[in-house]
Parts: sequence; structure tokens; C-alpha cells
Amino acid sequence: MLITDDFLPVPVPESLTATYLVPLTGLPPTSPRRAVEALAGRIAEPVHGLARQMLDSPLMSVDTRSMSEFPRLPPDLLTAFGASPEQLARLGEATHLVVVQAEYRPGWPPAHEWAARAVAAAMAEQVGGNVVDVFGLQFLTPDAALRSLPDERGRVRLVDWVLVPYSSDADGLWFTTKGLRRFGLMELQVQGVPDHLTRAWGAVMTGAARRLLRTFTDGIATEEVPAFVQLPVLATITGHDIAVAYGNPEQQVATAPVLLRLELDPATDPDADSFLSLRPPAGHTGPAGRYFAAVCATLFGSGSGSGQPDIHYARPGDAMARAVATAREGLPGIRRRFLAGELPDGTQLVVKYGLPTDDGPEFVWAGVRSWASPERIVGTSASDATTDPTVRIGAPVVVAAAEVVDWALLGGGGVIEGGWTQAVLDAGDRGDTPPPH
Repeated sequence: MLITDDFLPVPVPESLTATYLVPLTGLPPTSPRRAVEALAGRIAEPVHGLARQMLDSPLMSVDTRSMSEFPRLPPDLLTAFGASPEQLARLGEATHLVVVQAEYRPGWPPAHEWAARAVAAAMAEQVGGNVVDVFGLQFLTPDAALRSLPDERGRVRLVDWVLVPYSSDADGLWFTTKGLRRFGLMELQVQGVPDHLTRAWGAVMTGAARRLLRTFTDGIATEEVPAFVQLPVLATITGHDIAVAYGNPEQQVATAPVLLRLELDPATDPDADSFLSLRPPAGHTGPAGRYFAAVCATLFGSGSGSGQPDIHYARPGDAMARAVATAREGLPGIRRRFLAGELPDGTQLVVKYGLPTDDGPEFVWAGVRSWASPERIVGTSASDATTDPTVRIGAPVVVAAAEVVDWALLGGGGVIEGGWTQAVLDAGDRGDTPPPH
């Protein structure tokens, strides 16, 4: 193995395993094969065929187990990664779990992840439940899980597979990725990011993950899986990397590339994870935070406020959490009034819900057209989503009621009832929460 100052050797695991759970009460009403067959025409054929093939091979197992046979999932971490109280309650009430596991070699395509998620989503749809992504400790609705799978050209949004959590300390923000190990690559980390670059640096991390993952998978596109792959010590990140990672490959991004130095930070604890750390190039002088700010200015423009890209997220603070709780408590009542035709003449009922992204949900609004089932709202998008190109104003959408965080009645003068989360934003209790769009 050639080792130079220009490249960093990173280890490659021999195999990878994906695990997804479907909580349910009682036993599943159908077989995995029939559930997957029901998805014909709804997911791209490469994945549909792959899921059926792996179901018939020793590479995948689908078992129904009693809840007592599976380790308890940590509710605090599930909540931190977006679980709603309703989802946690249904998990607590479940008597059984459908456990979907698939194993495959590292590389692209990640057949184990795509096939296992497709089968789990198919089973969850049959029982009207959700999927638990064990690696990401996330709940996914069947629709969200299916949307994350590749299209007919094999394209996926990396933000559906890799999260970018962060925490704060005396030196600034510590960012990590959570999802690259799905594909065999070590997770990334950056320390000392200035507080005002929260969302911008999350996008940079996502672009860096896309660039390094592509280099990594290109390096193992061989007949035999190598023990190591050489990654460049100086990683070049562009605005195009970020656009592709967010599912906007057609976006024209005319920015200069930026450089980040890659270093291996091995774990001292055998049970802990090692990281690939991103740092300023060796020739940089001064605090690392200053360089990170310059990176954001280059990629997103110095006139973009505090270095934030035009990608909107929300992180609830105390006031926002109370607003969401108030709105959700009122959902049954507003549904009853909607179905009974008791809403004031000339008003429009809209709901606000979250689209999954790497850094928490992106919140968008939809006008309600029908609400026959308590769990399912059929409507028309009232927002253009930044992270999902299929969600555009006027486009039909189906919203899971469990994903609704707010609702409002709109009249000629604006909001006449509801809109609690918007009231928090207008009052200035924003924290990291931008206005809806």
C-alpha cells in the first residue's frame, strides 16, 4: 500500500449490515414478498427488483419478534432525532417488531440499505405504522422512507441518509456526521465552528460527505474489497457537491472551491468510533473558526446574512415546543369542524409538516383538500420545499397527521385562527428557527 503526504489511508470493512424495525400490535397481516410486490410502480425498478432478489437470498432476513426479544430503543435519542410523542407512544404499545436485516459488501450501490429500507417501508405501509432506522435512530413514515430511495437513474439525496448533528462547547460548535458508516466510510467531524454558522456549516459538512463518499466508493469499485482506500489529504468541496447532496443537481452553483484538510482521529476506546476530522489547510494561520467563516463566505456569499445558506430548518426551543404541542392538541377538533363544514366561509385550512433532512425537518405548508382518515391528509402544497424538488406550490401532497406540527385557518386578512409556531417566530423567540417558507 502506497502512503504519501498527499493521501490518507482509511480502512474498509469487509461487510456492512442494515437493520430496520417495524413496530406493530399483533402479527403482520401479510408476507414481506406480498408487501414488496404492492410497491410495483411506486419505486424505481432497480430497487424494487433488488428488494425482491435479496428477499430470496441469504443476504436478507425478515423476522417477527416479540418486543421483549429486542433491546429497548432509547427514547431520549429517538426524540433528539425527531421522534414525535405519538410515534414513541405507538412504539411503547407495540407487542411485536418486524426486523429487517440485510448484509452486503461496501461499495455503490449500497444494496443492503436500499433493499432493507424498501422492505421495511412496504411492511410498515401494510400495518399503517412507521419504520425505525436503527442506524440513524430515526422514525420514518413509509412515504418518507420510499421517497429516500433512488430514482430510475439511481440518484438519491444524501441528506436522506446522512445526518449532521452538532453540540456546543467553550471552543464553538462540534459537528459530526451520522450515516457515512452505512456505506463503510468513517464519520466526519469538525470542531471549533463559530456559533453563527450553524446551518451553513451543516450544509458544508453534507457537501464534504458527498465528495468524500464518492471518492471512497470509487476506490472500492473493484472485484475484491480492498483493506484500505487512499483519500486525498486536501479535500476539495464545491457548491455543486452541496447542491447534489441536497438533491438539486441541476442547480447552477458558480462558486470557487474550498479546501479542507483531512486527518484521522482514531478512537482510544475500543467501543468508540474513530473519526475523519476536517481542519484548515496546513498553511492557515489564526483560529480555525476564522477559516471556517471564510469557507462559508466563499460557498454561500458574504452577503448571505451570517453566512447561512438558503436552506431552512427549524429546531424547537421551549416556546416552539409548547406551540407545537398546542397545535397538535387541536388537530382532532379542527378535523371535526373541517369534515362537518363548520369552518367560516371564505377560509382555507392549512397544515404545517416536516420533510426529513440531515439537520432535522424542513417545515412546509399545505392546503387541506380532504381528511377522511385521521392519519392521512390529502392536500395541495402551499410552499416550495428547498430540500425536496417534488414539493412545489400547487403540487398534490399526502401528509401523515403524525408529521403535522401546526395548522391555521387563513382568511382575507391572513391567519384568523391557529398558526402557533408562526406566532413564536413573529414574537422573536427564534433560537435557531427561521420563518416558514
